[in-house]
Amino acid sequence: MVGKYKVITLCGSTRFKDEFIAVQKKLSLEGNIVVSVGLFGHSGDEEVSRPGVKEMLDDMHLRKIDMADEVFVINVGGYIGNSTRREIEYAVSQGKKVNYLENK
Repeated sequence: MVGKYKVITLCGSTRFKDEFIAVQKKLSLEGNIVVSVGLFGHSGDEEVSRPGVKEMLDDMHLRKIDMADEVFVINVGGYIGNSTRREIEYAVSQGKKVNYLENK
């Protein structure tokens, strides 16, 4: 918690850009500090394909999980890819609560 606000890090495939934005808005309006992805590689942010950028962003996202009280997984249609699965496993190993957009 930061003050009275819970910190929630969003995880999920960056192909779900619209859902990330909608969930970020909803959770923010509920009084949470929301930490999201920096780029949407699967939704057109070509910078992710530059050498070393994806690896940096993946590591940075784990640090975002470190800062969070919990994570919220954007799993549209139940989809959870390898990177998101790794982030969920990391969050659980760090004792973070994990919530999902859609029931698993």
